[in-house]
Amino acid sequence: MPRTMETGEAASSNLLLPVLPLREICLFPEASLTLVTAAVPALRAVEVAQRTGGRLLAVCAKDEGTRETHAVGTIAHRIELDGQRRARVVSLMGMDPWVAEATPLSEGDPGDDWGPAVEALARYLHAHADLRSFLDQQRRSKEPMAWVNLACQHLPITATARQKLLDADAPERCLKISRGLDALLRKEQGS
Repeated sequence: MPRTMETGEAASSNLLLPVLPLREICLFPEASLTLVTAAVPALRAVEVAQRTGGRLLAVCAKDEGTRETHAVGTIAHRIELDGQRRARVVSLMGMDPWVAEATPLSEGDPGDDWGPAVEALARYLHAHADLRSFLDQQRRSKEPMAWVNLACQHLPITATARQKLLDADAPERCLKISRGLDALLRKEQGS
């Protein structure tokens, strides 16, 4: 198997990556997670990643104890899980750890769509100083879309809602987050 577990360039643009199944968590591009786990599949995925170029595919599991995952996850590197880009699972192989054939996905150009998302995020964070402080400490990129992705990962929303945001490309994610944050803020304020 090649050093980075990538398939041959002539064969396709798909990648072969060890899978890190996450429960109730989605990793977004340009965001980071510190993960503490004793689960054998997770530890083996990290071990394989360390031996094969340092990348793995972080994918939210649909149900605990099953082999079902969501179709879109994030290619990550390092053990701290620095999200690089979204990818769609083509197939899962193996038992422990899983290996996925994955197709990297384009984020799309958020164009001017990130503006309303960042504005909605600013309104929400104005009302939640602790979350704003936490996100400021976690932020690694000054890019507006990185800010939106980091917020998507840490907002108080369900794992299902978070996965729907990860499934969406950048323009759609910006639209959803701008609408969702304003609705969440109105609900919290009792309006």
